Amino acid sequence: MNIRRVRFDHPDAVKLNDVVQEEYHLRYGDGGDATVLDAADFDPPRGAYLITYDERDRPVATGGWRSQDSNGEGNEDGDAELKRMFVVDGMRGLGLARRILAALEEDARMAGRIRMVLETGTKQPEAIALYASSGYQPCTKFGYYRHYEESLCYAKRL
Repeated sequence: MNIRRVRFDHPDAVKLNDVVQEEYHLRYGDGGDATVLDAADFDPPRGAYLITYDERDRPVATGGWRSQDSNGEGNEDGDAELKRMFVVDGMRGLGLARRILAALEEDARMAGRIRMVLETGTKQPEAIALYASSGYQPCTKFGYYRHYEESLCYAKRL
């Protein structure tokens, strides 16, 4: 497995993001995650976007972080927001999400971020288990879905 930094608008990132959106649609029955994301949000030093490629150079997992500061939506100064963590079917259970999460946490720490935050949903039990086992704790809801009952937010000091 090979983890590479790419832009959020890289063709492989776009392809995986489309798959992520389909997954959200299947689980929640809406059009996917409506959070506005811009490719520049993930450009260093205020973010990063990673893709894991398998031995045949196929993109199989993804994740990114973007800087967030106090914004009236529950974020604190120095936050790094985790976005688009995803592993394709057939590659789940191999520790890929955990590897990407660790790489993103280290990258955000090196960029001076002090807390990683994320939003997930009640219909993503595997994500909830990953974050809980990685030291994330429930936090004040933030972002686009902060008023939704199915939204769950977590944070971890970096």
